[in-house]
Amino acid sequence: MSAPTILVTGASGMLGGAVATTLRDRGARVRAFQRRPAGIPGVEDVTGSLTAPDEVRRAVEGADAVVHLAAKVSISGPEHEYRAINIDGTANVLDALRAQGGGSLVNVSSPSVAHLGRAIEGLDAAPADPERARGPYSRTKASAELLAMAADGEDDLLVTTVRPHIVWGPGDTQLVGRIVDRARSGRLPLLDEGMALIDTTYVTNAAEAIIAAYDRIEDVHGESFVITNGEPRTVRDVFNGWCDAAGVRRPTLRVPGSVGRFAGRVVEKIWEKRPGFDEPPMTEFLAEQMSTAHWFDQRRTRERLQWTPRVTMDEGNEHLAAWFREHPVTD
Repeated sequence: MSAPTILVTGASGMLGGAVATTLRDRGARVRAFQRRPAGIPGVEDVTGSLTAPDEVRRAVEGADAVVHLAAKVSISGPEHEYRAINIDGTANVLDALRAQGGGSLVNVSSPSVAHLGRAIEGLDAAPADPERARGPYSRTKASAELLAMAADGEDDLLVTTVRPHIVWGPGDTQLVGRIVDRARSGRLPLLDEGMALIDTTYVTNAAEAIIAAYDRIEDVHGESFVITNGEPRTVRDVFNGWCDAAGVRRPTLRVPGSVGRFAGRVVEKIWEKRPGFDEPPMTEFLAEQMSTAHWFDQRRTRERLQWTPRVTMDEGNEHLAAWFREHPVTD
């Protein structure tokens, strides 16, 4: 049997690159679609925009499956930009699969689609709720997930959704890089002493779970899964581990959670009128994430996907420290 052709959208990102590389190493023919070349050896690059239906159709043509990771991921910005990429882009992927007669879609979403500002303690994947999800990213990803899952079983489409939670690893400039930079400059607050219990996911674990969903899609289509390491730790412990790996001082700034959430609301209003060159230092959603528990029951995920994470949090921090030794933090 010939090797499958699998399209990975968003392969220029850390997680998308890990998925594409792992699929390539398994012998699949891997095609990557994003705005700029992913540059992964042995992976075919197709450049284009999710918002251009013809470009998406060109990328999908001939693919047996799509792993859809590309999205607008941020904590601020106009909602119409999120809608165009996250919702309309997902619709374009679905239409492209329909146009070629069907296929499999692993839709990569986020647990934030079901986060309503309250603590999540030991729950499974709750329904995506675009009406009550917090922030434009979460709302549009929730709508995109509902759109994708509604297509399952129609037009010869099989669809499943995975929601990796707080993915991190070596070379991560978006999350780990920002945390380390702000801690080094003394600008990283611990809300409510950093005692909220949270789950995170090491990048290779997240990639392998996504591929497990692809492998098992005939059995698990129509289902959504939260993916984590299954090792809840406090925000303080998570941040300390990353800072220790980078060789920078641990965060010492303490702020009450209520103050952080209020400050986030104020900063969001300022950024709407006078946006900075970077993301805002705090938003209400970010303050909620840093001061509210969010950890998940992984029993159904592991049973249905026949997957368990291989890299523990401590091992991940060791890999992170090794990376920082080769790429030291400089002023």
